[in-house]
Amino acid sequence: GSEGPRVQSTRAFARNLSAVIDIPIGFWDERLSTAAVTRTLLEADRSRKRRAELVDKMAAAYILQGALDAAR
Repeated sequence: GSEGPRVQSTRAFARNLSAVIDIPIGFWDERLSTAAVTRTLLEADRSRKRRAELVDKMAAAYILQGALDAAR
């Protein structure tokens, strides 16, 4: 689909930031990370409560690992 307002504001922020710092700025689509982690936790037979406790932390790790792997 098309980019929504959140993506547009993020891109504008990155443009403004890149004008004042000399560090490459990259973007990573994280939309599927929560679904992938939830599927993994379901396969591991985690309770609903435990999944709720873990999903954000694991999704963040999933996103970071994907970005690191892509940078290699």
